[in-house]
Amino acid sequence: MASLNKHRSRMVTEGVTRAPHRAFLRATGLDDAAMQKPFVAIVDTFGENTPCSMSLNQISDNVRLGVAAGGGVPIRGSAISVSDGTSMNHAGMRMSLVSREVVADSVELFVRAHGYDALVGVAGCDKTLPGILMGMVRVNVPGVFLFGGAMLPGTAPAAIPGSASAGLQRQATILTTIEAVGTTQRGDLSREQLDEIEKRCAPTAGSCPGQFTANTMAMVAETLGLAPLGSAMVPAVYSERIAIARRAGETVMNALKAGGPLPRDLVTRESLENACAAVAATGGSTNAALHIPAIAHEAGIRFTLDDVERVFARIPLIGDLQPGGRYLAQDLYHAGGVPAVLNALLEGGYLHGDVLTLEGEPLAQALKRFAGPDGEVVRACATPISDNGGLVILRGNLAPDGACLKIAGLKSLTFSGTARIFECEEDCMAVVAARAYREGDVLVIRNEGPKGGPGMREMLSVTAAIYGQGMGEKVALLTDGRFSGATRGMCIGYVGPEAVEGGPIALLREGDLIHIDARSGILRVELSDAELDARRAQVRRPATKRLAGVLEKYAALVGPAHLGAVTHSGNLDWPYDPRTHGDEA
Repeated sequence: MASLNKHRSRMVTEGVTRAPHRAFLRATGLDDAAMQKPFVAIVDTFGENTPCSMSLNQISDNVRLGVAAGGGVPIRGSAISVSDGTSMNHAGMRMSLVSREVVADSVELFVRAHGYDALVGVAGCDKTLPGILMGMVRVNVPGVFLFGGAMLPGTAPAAIPGSASAGLQRQATILTTIEAVGTTQRGDLSREQLDEIEKRCAPTAGSCPGQFTANTMAMVAETLGLAPLGSAMVPAVYSERIAIARRAGETVMNALKAGGPLPRDLVTRESLENACAAVAATGGSTNAALHIPAIAHEAGIRFTLDDVERVFARIPLIGDLQPGGRYLAQDLYHAGGVPAVLNALLEGGYLHGDVLTLEGEPLAQALKRFAGPDGEVVRACATPISDNGGLVILRGNLAPDGACLKIAGLKSLTFSGTARIFECEEDCMAVVAARAYREGDVLVIRNEGPKGGPGMREMLSVTAAIYGQGMGEKVALLTDGRFSGATRGMCIGYVGPEAVEGGPIALLREGDLIHIDARSGILRVELSDAELDARRAQVRRPATKRLAGVLEKYAALVGPAHLGAVTHSGNLDWPYDPRTHGDEA
C-alpha cells in the first residue's frame, strides 16, 4: 500500500500499466519499498561556470539526507545557470534574463513529467533564484527553497579611489574590480594594481557578497516564506549550511505530510508587499522590481510595478548594505540575518505579520525566536539611515509605465542634463572607455529592453566604469535595459514602454533636456506632447533582426518589464487528480 502522502507519483508507480515505469525506476536503484514512498524532487543549478553555483552539490546532497530521514525518496535533477559575472558587457548578457524562464520551465518539466510529490529548489546565481522560485510556485507542490549563500570578501592591496571598499579595512569584492576598471582608465590606478585586485577580490565559492541581486532575491525568498527563516545570509562556505540543508529536507517532508502550506499559500499579496518592503529597506537590487511581479504571476496574482511602487514609497532605508552602504551579507548574517530586518520592519509597522511561514505559523510569531536590529548594520525604523527607501519608481513623459532607480547612497536625488543617444550598450561602452563624455550628460542606451535586446541586458560594466572614472553622480544613465544589483549612481533602468514597443525613449534626440527627480518620482524630457507626437509620426522602427534559437522564442513571447517580463499567460493548476488516475489494478 502506497504512502498516503504519495499524492502525484502514484501515477507512475501504481497499476498494471505502470510496469514499464517501475522497470525504469528499478534501473535507477529503487526497490519495492522505495516505490511505496513519496518522491521528492531536488532541483539545483549546480555548475562550474560560476562561483555562485559551485557549492550547491553539497547542499543538495544534504537535502537528500533530510528527505530520506523524513520518509521520502530524494531524486536530484539540475537546471542550467548563466553567470552574470562572465556574461556581462558582451552579447552573452542577452541570455541572462532568458535563463530565468529556462530555469522555471525546467522545474515545471522535471516535477510534472515525473509526478513528483514535493520539491526542494537550490540556487545560487542572480537569475537562478527567481527562476527556481517561479518554478516552485508554478507547480505548487510542497516546496522549500535554499540559497547557496554569498562568498566571503577578499582584500584590496591598497585603497582604491571611489571604490566600494573605501574605508572598510581594505575589504574588496567583485564590485571593487569592476569599478577599478574605470579608475585604471582614468589613470589613477596602474594595470599591475588592477591585476592584483582581480586576483584577490573573490576568494571563495558563493554569490557576490553585497546586497546585489542574488542576496536580494534570497531575502525575498525568506520573506515570502518559501525559504527557512535565518537561512539566506549564512555565507556559502559556512558549515551551518549543511545543517540547514538537512533540515530543509525534513521540512519539506513535514509539509507533505501536513498537506501544506503550499507555495501559493505563502505567496499572497500581503507577503509580496512584505518582500518589496525588505528590498526597499535594505537598498536591494532594482531587479527585484522585475522578479517579484514575475513570482506573483506564477501564483495568479496581478502584482505590477504599480504595486511595487506603492510599497517602495512608504519604506525607510534601515540596512546599511553595499553597494549604497558599508556592509556585506556576511555582516548582515552576524547582525541577525533577514529576521533582524523583518523584526525592525514589523516593529515599525511596515510588515504584514499574519502571513504564513514555511512551517505554517504566522510570521510575527516566528520572528519572536530571532533578534531585532543591531543598530549598525540594520537600524530600527525609528532611526533610519534615510526616510526614503533604497529604491524609487519614476514616472513621467519618458516612462509612462515606470522606471526604477536605486537611491541608497546617492548624494543628490535630482539631476538635469542633456541626452547622449546610444542605440546599444556597446556604443555607449566605447564612449565611456574613451572618456568621451562630459559632466551633465544623460547617457541614453535604448533598444535593450526585453523584446528589443532581446534579453534586457544589464549595464553593470558601463555604470561601474563611470563610477570608477569619478563620474558616478556627475552624469546620469537611462536605459530600457536592466542594471545589476551592484550598480550605483544616477542610473535609471527598466524604462517602459521600451523603445522597440514605441516608448518615448525611442523619440529622444541628441541634446534633449532630461529631468530626474527621485524625491517626487519624476522622469521627463522637456518636450511638449505635440513635439513628442510629431516625432512619433517620424520615427522608424529598427529593422527586425533574424534571431533564431532561444532569443527568437523569447522575443516572441516576452511581456513588458512593468509586468515582470514574463513569457506565459499565468498560473494554471496541474490538471492531474491522483484520486482518479484510473489504474489501481
